[in-house]
Amino acid sequence: MAPRTRNLAAPKGPGFSAPSVGPGVGSSTATAVHIRSLLPSLQPSMRQVADQVLSDTSATASLTVTELAIASGVSEATVIRFCKAIGFAGYPQLRLALAAENGRAQGADRVDRDLESDIAPGDDLAKVVEKIAFADARAVEETGAQLDIVMLERVVEALVRAQRVDLYGVGASAYVALDFQHKLHRIGRVAFAWSDTHVALTSAALLRPGDVAIGISHTGTTTDTIDALAEARAHGATTVALTNFPRSPIAHAAEHVLTTAARETTFRSGATASRLAQLTVVDCLFVGVAQRTYGQTLAALDATRAAVGARHTSTPRRR
Repeated sequence: MAPRTRNLAAPKGPGFSAPSVGPGVGSSTATAVHIRSLLPSLQPSMRQVADQVLSDTSATASLTVTELAIASGVSEATVIRFCKAIGFAGYPQLRLALAAENGRAQGADRVDRDLESDIAPGDDLAKVVEKIAFADARAVEETGAQLDIVMLERVVEALVRAQRVDLYGVGASAYVALDFQHKLHRIGRVAFAWSDTHVALTSAALLRPGDVAIGISHTGTTTDTIDALAEARAHGATTVALTNFPRSPIAHAAEHVLTTAARETTFRSGATASRLAQLTVVDCLFVGVAQRTYGQTLAALDATRAAVGARHTSTPRRR
């Protein structure tokens, strides 16, 4: 079985978590994004520290380890364990990272801080539109900023060499898998998107070394997708997980992991943000493959465009 090719302890890691943590001043720093991505994997006591840090990263940067421990309701030793669990050598390194990132973010408009907050029951529709648009745009921006380019390159190369690509996803992730299948099929790549668990498992059982299987799951805990990916890996296929949480079960089931940065909210605008973040990664993979197969891609696009050309009207029809 091929070794993992990522460093889970890297302090620049990606992701947002579920809505239990509300954003505070300066909460969109790279370190905050990283902490959110690791929340599901933290022990309850360390999660208390994470919640306190994420409530206001700017204020945390000015606290001593004792002050942060008291504010979090835990011991100083737990704070130190938390720092190490998220990839820092100790609390001084975490404070320095937060201070540096907040310093760079001081010029941000205060309206951003308001739009970062969760949708409230009393928000009018105009404010709801603003907050959803902001969350979606932020998810795309932060996904691009934290994307591991080395990992992306490895997955692109595997896709270029693959004779066949299987894509697994259920629920909202199924739409992302279908979008990627359509993109790859349009440029002449053999790709299949499966959302039915039984069909996904039977397809995965037919994969061979050199084929690629990609499992898409925002939470990384969807057993249907995890099982299909594990089946594909058992038969020698190169496996890739696309998830918001780098220490989630699907990440452990795959050889390569690509991460998004999207936050769930009370009214599920985060569901849209997570899909947009996933589609951002899908587009990066698609363009990477298209670049490396440029001649074949152009010929395929011309042929498919010509095939559907007659299905479009040249002028508006009269009523």
